[in-house]
Amino acid sequence: MADMGLPVVMYNIPGRTKVDLTPKSTAICADHPCIIGLKDATGDLDRVKQIRSLVGEKLLLYSGNDDTSDNFVMRGGDGCISVTANVAPEAMHDMMVAALEGDAELVKRINEPLLGLHNNLFLESNPIPVKWAAWRAGLIDSPYCRPPLDELDPTFHRDVERALEAAGLFDELKVPQPVNI
Repeated sequence: MADMGLPVVMYNIPGRTKVDLTPKSTAICADHPCIIGLKDATGDLDRVKQIRSLVGEKLLLYSGNDDTSDNFVMRGGDGCISVTANVAPEAMHDMMVAALEGDAELVKRINEPLLGLHNNLFLESNPIPVKWAAWRAGLIDSPYCRPPLDELDPTFHRDVERALEAAGLFDELKVPQPVNI
């Protein structure tokens, strides 16, 4: 794909692919002029330092895990390709900026209310929970996912609503308060 001349961000997600793009393999790929970044969803925060030592600044390093993206960036990453940002874009942006600036206290203050979202947006396969959360928060018109995916199982509705509440998204978006299920 990179040989086609378009910029490519590689995606390392061994939890879904059962194949791990090692730091050494990443460094080999980084020599290609069109490979500009890596989204790393291994959850291994030590990889940031390992990859940086091999590629320097010639490759952008993005976290693929919202729940550890703050630490990923504080350890030398460049940002996060985020699921949580679909429903809390401003907070995720502000947290990434604070992490890039090394302000650990501000990162913690911003991230604390988002912790429930980071976890509950993965109660089912992505993008099912985040589509439902975006719909519930009034950001989109429907929680529909194209087949073979379905809408979020109703047993998870309250968990996601609580996470939206904790993140302050109901107040911010002026949407109705959660219903008791």
